[in-house]
Formats: sequence, structure tokens, C-alpha cells
Amino acid sequence: MNTQSNATPDFPRASQMNASQAGVITPTRPFYWSVRRELWENRSIYIAPLAVAGLMLLGFLIATLGRALTMPNPVDRLRVLEEPFTFAMGLILGTAFIVGIFYCLDALYGERRDRSILFWKSLPVSDLTTVLSKATVGVVILPLLAFVITVATQSIMLLVSTAVVRASGLDVAAFANKVALFRTSLALLYHLVTVHILWYAPLYGWLLLVSAWARRAPFLWAVLPPFAVGALEKIAFNTSHFTAMLHSLINGPEAVSMSDNLPIDAMTRLTPGGFLASPGLWLGLIFAVACLAAAVRLRRYREPL
Repeated sequence: MNTQSNATPDFPRASQMNASQAGVITPTRPFYWSVRRELWENRSIYIAPLAVAGLMLLGFLIATLGRALTMPNPVDRLRVLEEPFTFAMGLILGTAFIVGIFYCLDALYGERRDRSILFWKSLPVSDLTTVLSKATVGVVILPLLAFVITVATQSIMLLVSTAVVRASGLDVAAFANKVALFRTSLALLYHLVTVHILWYAPLYGWLLLVSAWARRAPFLWAVLPPFAVGALEKIAFNTSHFTAMLHSLINGPEAVSMSDNLPIDAMTRLTPGGFLASPGLWLGLIFAVACLAAAVRLRRYREPL
């Protein structure tokens, strides 16, 4: 009897503790855990850029340093040491772009194919939260991850190259100013935010929509309709407006395109005012929002394959 009287008052305190803990959960917490789930299930998001960066560093150490150390001319030696920085940046960004395309194509299609959508729909996570988390990973997190990996890779390359330049008796400050890693990093971040996040948003939105709709072969459904529309326009009207629009979408706006001399004049070529005033940017963002809204609705009613 004494044991029961001592244990009874503990129950209200336990229920109060659970209630207080439940009150801590914010509306954004399901979104946060959905993003973490995507990163945990799709490890190629960070493994692929890291693998490319590792191969780039290995090739830099073997080929570039080997060539630089065997060149008697100091000017040629500096030129060889400068070349891989832009190449590493383009290689990592290209890898992240390809990974983002295939991730978005499989993001909603894959969970219907392996029928895991039945499990995820049983959780208290809305379709809107799920689609937004997948879009955030492909549109925002992947480009920013590529930025971090690129800067880290170029920093390691700069340290090794600086050691070679110092051992050769050349001007280290002039070499660092020529590479301009800080200015290049700022320009790269601007390029990623404007092109890979904002300008490519309609592309990723379209891929997510196809991923939510297609019953098989999502890659073909994503590629063939735009080509069919372009061919139909050319045959019917002898114009190429739709093809030109796709070309502009893939290549990015001219104001923020990257060039070989980016480390030198990167900051002078940044024109955010002209970019934000572009009608194509806002039309593309509206199209991306429409695609995401349609993907949310399709996920709500689509059955497993």
C-alpha cells in the first residue's frame, strides 16, 4: 500500500514532462528530419562530388606537380600550376549538376517503385513537406555542398602549389594574387546562387514533376516532350523559340556565365541587378512553383508501382 501511494504522484509529473517535450516540436522539425532522411538515403549526393575532388587532387599531385617540377622556365611552371584550379571547379560543379538531375528524377519515382511510399505516408509528414524537402536537397543543398567541396579542394591545391612556388624561389604573393582564391570563391558562390539555385529551379521542378507522374522510364518522359515540342514548332511554324528558351535555361544567363579568366575579373562581371530584372528568371520561378505544386498533388494520389 505504501508503494502504491508513493508511485501514484509520479504519473502527473511524467505526463506533464511529455506535454512539455511535445510543445518543443516546431512546425519546421518534420521538414528538417525529411531533409536529413534524404541525405541519409541518397549518399551519392555527397559521395560523388567528394570522389571527383579526391581524383582531382590525386591527378593534380601526380601530373601537374610532375610537369611543373620538370619545367626549367619559371613562367611555364606558374602557368601549369594555375591551370587546374578552374578545371577542378568545373569538374566538381558538373558532377553536382548531373547528380542533381538524376536525384530529382528518382526522388518521387523511386519511393513508388520500391513501395516505400506506403511507409512514409504512414508517418505524420505531409506531401508538401516531403516534396519541399526533396526539392531543397536538389536545388539548394547540393550546390552549396559542391561549393564547400570546391573551395576545400582549391585550398589544398593552393597550399601545395605555394610550397612548389616557394621551393622554386618564385614570388609567392604574385602567384596567390594570380590565383585569387578568395575572389574566385565569392564569384563561385554568386554563380551557384544565381544559376544553379535560381535559374535552374524550373529544370529541377520539371524533373520532380516527372518523377511524381511517370510510371516507368522517367528520364525519357523528362527529355522527349521538350524535344517533341521543339520539333513540332520547327515543322509547323519554322521557328525555334522553344529551343532557344531551353538553350538559355541550360546555359544560364549571359550576365553570370563563367569564363576562363574568372579568377582575374570575377568581381567586375557580377551584375545582380540585371539578373534580378530578367523576366526569364521570374517566369522560370513561377513555372518551378507550379511544377512543385503539381508534384505535391500527384504524390498525394499516386499509387505504388
